Amino acid sequence: MKKIIFIFIIFISSLFANTIDINKSFSKEILSSSQIFIDDTKTLTIKEITNNQVDFTDINDSIKKFGYSPNFNVWIKFTIHNSENEPISKILEFDNSLVTNIALYENELLINKEGLLNKKIDRKTVNPTFLINLDKNETKTYYMEVYSKKTSLTLKLNLYSYDDFYSKEILHQIILSLFFGAMIILALYNLFIYFMIKDISYFYYVAYIVTLVLHHSLYVGFANLYLFNSDLMKYIVDYAAFFIALPILFLALFSKSFLQTVQYRKINIVLNLLIAILILSVLFFIFTDYLEKYRRLIPITVMIYLFGITVYLFIKKNTQAKLILFGWSAILFATLVMYLLNAGIISVDLSSYYVVELSFILEALVFSIALANRIKGLQEERNKIQTKLIEEQKDNEIKLNNLVDKKTNKLEIALEEKEVLLRELNHRVKNNMQTIISLIRLQNDEIQDTKINMLLSTIQNRISAMSHLHELLYRKDTITFVDAYEYFERIVFEIQQSFEHEIEVEYDTNCTLSAESAIYCGLIINELLTNSFKHAFGKNESGFIKIDFFKNDNEYSLIYSDNGKGYDPDIKKESLGLVLIETLTKKQLKAQLNINSINGVKVEIRWKE
Repeated sequence: MKKIIFIFIIFISSLFANTIDINKSFSKEILSSSQIFIDDTKTLTIKEITNNQVDFTDINDSIKKFGYSPNFNVWIKFTIHNSENEPISKILEFDNSLVTNIALYENELLINKEGLLNKKIDRKTVNPTFLINLDKNETKTYYMEVYSKKTSLTLKLNLYSYDDFYSKEILHQIILSLFFGAMIILALYNLFIYFMIKDISYFYYVAYIVTLVLHHSLYVGFANLYLFNSDLMKYIVDYAAFFIALPILFLALFSKSFLQTVQYRKINIVLNLLIAILILSVLFFIFTDYLEKYRRLIPITVMIYLFGITVYLFIKKNTQAKLILFGWSAILFATLVMYLLNAGIISVDLSSYYVVELSFILEALVFSIALANRIKGLQEERNKIQTKLIEEQKDNEIKLNNLVDKKTNKLEIALEEKEVLLRELNHRVKNNMQTIISLIRLQNDEIQDTKINMLLSTIQNRISAMSHLHELLYRKDTITFVDAYEYFERIVFEIQQSFEHEIEVEYDTNCTLSAESAIYCGLIINELLTNSFKHAFGKNESGFIKIDFFKNDNEYSLIYSDNGKGYDPDIKKESLGLVLIETLTKKQLKAQLNINSINGVKVEIRWKE
C-alpha cells in the first residue's frame, strides 16, 4: 500500500512539474525548466518539502538573483527524464562559486552537499558540481536547498555531458589562469620599479593588484579551489568585508599619492574622510551582520569619488589624471558590473564573456603605462634640472675662475714682493753675519791666547753655518727649501779651512731641507765636525768622517760618524757642543738622538716633517 501511495505521489508531482527530457548530447541550462520555493522560516526539512506541504512556482528564467546574504532558504525542484534506451550520466553544475551552502536530494535521499563552505576535497572544478545518473527511460525528481551566508545568492543550473563540461571547464580555468598570471606579472614589474626608484605610488599600486587578485580569486572560485580549504573559507566568509575593502583602500592610497591630492585641500580632506569611513566600516561589518546587504556601498562610493576627482583634475589639466582616467573608467565599469550582478539588480550573465577580467587587465595596463610615463616625466624633469644646474655651474665656474684669477694675480704679486723682501732680508742677514765674522776674525788675530782663539773660531764657524744658509736662500729661486748637499758642502769646507788636520770628509745626500730645519741641521753638522776636528784626532793624525743624509717617506735620517778616539761619556755635560747638539735635536727638530762612542763616534738623528 505504501509503495502504491509513493508511486501515486510521484505521478501527481510529475503532472505539475516541468519534466526535462534529456539524451546523451543534452547540454544546456535547466533552471528555466525548474520550480522554486522560498522558505522564509529557514526551518523546513526535505521531508516537509516532498510531502507537498509547500507550493512551488515556475521559474521561467535561466538565471535568478537574490542579492547579498538573503535571509531565507531557496528550494529548487526539477524533474529529469532519460529518453534514451540506455543509462545516462550527466554533470549538474551550480554556476555560482560564491553560494555558501548547497544540498541536492533525490526525492528525500541526500545525494551530496556542496558550496563555498562545503567543498569536497576531490572536487577540481571552479563551481559546485553533482553527478546525475539515470537508467534507460527513467524519470527522477530532484530537490536542491540553497542559501548563502554574507555572499551573493545567484541561481543558475546547467546540465552537461562529460565531454562538454570538461571542455568548458578546462578553457575556463585556462583563461582565469592567464588573467591571474598577467596580473601577478604586472605586480612584480611594478614592485621592481618601486625598489628601483622608491616611489610610494608603486608600492600602493602593487598592494592594490595583489589584494585585487586575492579578492577576484575568491569571487570566481579559484581561491576555494587551489588556495583555501572549507575550514579556512569559514573565516574568510566571516571577514569578507576586509577582503572587499582592501583593494579599494590601496587604490585610494595610490590615487592620493599618484594624483598628489595634497595640492587640492578640500578634495584631499574628503578623500581622507572616505578612507577613514572605509576602514571603520570594515570593523563594523566584521563584528555585526546589521546592514549586511549594503556592505559594498561604501567601497563603491569611494571608487566613484576617486573617479570624480580624476575627472576634475583632468579638466584642470593635471597630466597624471589624463593618463589614468581611461583606466579608472575600466575599473569602475568592472566593479559596478560585479556589484550589480551580485546584488541582482541586473540579470544579464556576463561571466562567460570575461568582461570583468578584461576590464581589470585593461585597467592594470593603463595604470602601469601611467606609472611608466611618470618615470619618463620625472626623468625629463630631472634632465631639465640637471641641464639648468650644469649651466648655472658653468656660469659659476666662469665667475669663480675670474675671481680666482684676480686673487691669484694679487697673490702672485704679493708673493713676488714677499720673495723679493725675503731675498733682500737674507742678503742683509748674510752680509751682517759676514761683518760679524770679519770682526771676530780681526779680534782673533790680535789675541795671543790659544784657548780664546779656539773659542772665537768655534763661534765664527757657527755664525758661518747660518750665514751660508742665508746666502743659498738669497741666490736660489726658492726661499723655502735648500739643497742639503750644497749646504753641507759649504759647512764642511769652512770647518776644514779652520783646522790644519788631514781629515777626509765624505758626505752622501740627495734631498732637500726646509729653511727652518736646515739651519738646525747646519748647526748640528757644524758642532759635530768641530768636535771631531778638535778632539777625535791628534796633531798630524789623519782621519775619516762620513755624513749620510736621506729621506724615506716622511722621515729624515742624519747619520754622522768618524773613526777617531771617541769621547768620555762623563764629560758630556761639560761639553757645550754636545749640549747644543742635544738641544737642537730634541727641542727644535723634535727628533730621536742616538750617540755611540765605541770605535769612534756615531750619531744618528731621525725626525719627521
